[in-house]
Amino acid sequence: MAPSGRISQSVFDGSRLRVILLLDLFEGAQEQFLDAYELMRKQVASVPGHISDQLCQSIENPSQWLITSEWESAPPFLAWVNSEEHVETVRPMHSCVRDTRSMRYSIVRETGPRQQAGPDTVSAVEQVAARVGDGVARHALTFTVKPGSESKVAELLAGYESPTAQVDENTRLRRTSLFMHGNRVVRAVEVEGDLLAALRHVARQPEVRAVEEAINPYLEQDRDLTDPESARVFFTRAALPAVHHVVSGRPAPDGLRRHALFYPAKEGRGTDLAKLLAHQDEAAADDPDSPVWGSTVFQRDDIVVRLIDITGDLDVDPVASLGLKGPRKAAVLARLLDGPAIGVEGALDNDRNLNRLLSHADMLPVTDRSSADS
Repeated sequence: MAPSGRISQSVFDGSRLRVILLLDLFEGAQEQFLDAYELMRKQVASVPGHISDQLCQSIENPSQWLITSEWESAPPFLAWVNSEEHVETVRPMHSCVRDTRSMRYSIVRETGPRQQAGPDTVSAVEQVAARVGDGVARHALTFTVKPGSESKVAELLAGYESPTAQVDENTRLRRTSLFMHGNRVVRAVEVEGDLLAALRHVARQPEVRAVEEAINPYLEQDRDLTDPESARVFFTRAALPAVHHVVSGRPAPDGLRRHALFYPAKEGRGTDLAKLLAHQDEAAADDPDSPVWGSTVFQRDDIVVRLIDITGDLDVDPVASLGLKGPRKAAVLARLLDGPAIGVEGALDNDRNLNRLLSHADMLPVTDRSSADS
């Protein structure tokens, strides 16, 4: 049960980011791993937003290693970790590592030189407010299928048998929502507990593996999920991180409907577009008259998807549904949005174009299943 009150989680709060990568090496792979790390360290040092990193070895089990890195904020790290450059940079490590686990944390408080200017000095990091969550991790995957195969892929993805919701005593699949926009598939998951454990649990289920194999021939990029390297590359390329999530503090109204809206950004403007939508949904959460009760913004490069839980139909209040309440917000979106890519030409300064955008951005719902449905 989520706690009462407003929920807000965001990578746009301005805090520095601490990334922790736990690694378990194969026996005898230590020197190969150290060589691979040196190569990675030199390459990541030039990535914008990177501050520092450390490599640590367990004093209890020499095969266990820890890499920590610090970043100016979360967005530049997410841009790098989901890039083709990252795929190639970490490839030499894969043959050395038995298992990995990545964790990302905003730095909220710290003790150290930054606070030695005097007892009344407040460091920048201390001004970051701790966020209020609901115990749920959110993540999405996106990939494209061959044009002309959309209806067949939708049929396959809608027809699978849901895996067992309970993963272990601490982890449970809560909801899976799957949408399509043209030949693009977006699958969003909500997990109580350990997201990685839940994803691995799902990947092992026979019914899920059967569906994944069935859609393989239709994918634009080939993959082999039985091959660890191919699977790793696919999931890296398909990752669509949740960069913002907010839920109103008011009780959930009856009749909530889930929609996904697709906002292709102009080249290099994906983060700016995601920030705009995040800011708008924060305001909507505080507006008792807003039909948008909850929102999650997913972003990878110039792909932005906004998942909303809304009362009533989208077209009752197109401005609120699109996240454009307030002066000049539509004009700002028009500067960031790749309108031609979504079939919307011209300024968003009239009802006709706003309704056209809403119609074209609204993704086709394929399936939406909660654990209760299972």
